[in-house]
Amino acid sequence: MNNYRCLSKISTAMIVATLCFSCESIPTRKTEQVKAADQQKTQPNVVYGELIIKEQSDYLMIPVNITEPDRDKGINLDYSRSYKRENPLYNIMFYHKQDGETHLLLNKKAIINSFDLLESKAATKPQTRFWLYRILDQDTNADKKLNSEDAIVGYLSDLSGKNLQQITPNNSQVIKWVVIPSQNAIFLKIIKDSNNDKKFTEADKTNFIRVNLDRPGMGTEIISEQIEQEVKSYILK
Repeated sequence: MNNYRCLSKISTAMIVATLCFSCESIPTRKTEQVKAADQQKTQPNVVYGELIIKEQSDYLMIPVNITEPDRDKGINLDYSRSYKRENPLYNIMFYHKQDGETHLLLNKKAIINSFDLLESKAATKPQTRFWLYRILDQDTNADKKLNSEDAIVGYLSDLSGKNLQQITPNNSQVIKWVVIPSQNAIFLKIIKDSNNDKKFTEADKTNFIRVNLDRPGMGTEIISEQIEQEVKSYILK
């Protein structure tokens, strides 16, 4: 009799343990499946935009984007009128029409805010063509993301997307620009975080940058500190 009671208790304990294990394992499996599905759903995916074809260039251009379902909707990137994008542009692929050689514009993580074809032709010089890019590549306000509140720096490349050169200083934003063919130069208006508050506001200084298209490189600021102090002495005294 005692043996029967003992066996009965053991059987009951085993059944209870089995049921408990089953009850615990089913929700656990479901939780893991939901997590895996959510992770797969939010995983960014690389997508390519429409071909950009310019008769002046031997290269086709392919914009590189990513789809991000949970991307911050507050990003407000001011893309150029010619090449607006609903999503941030992360790179551009250049494809040579004749030999099929393909390469990327950028070799780092960045956002291309806008890109425009510059053309300059002086009477005594051959026509000059460049791509001008406004690029975000530094988290200047330290919020752990790249957006329009960070520095937006000017870059130039040739029509092949090679020889990429920075032309405006770090910790500044390009506002607008104009090409002067007679000078074979581009002039860019910038705003600098002059008070070092990690923001670009009306309290910061603006300046103009001149870039020689014959020898592209970091531009020269037009308004020197001395000239600015002189202006202030006449207006603010």
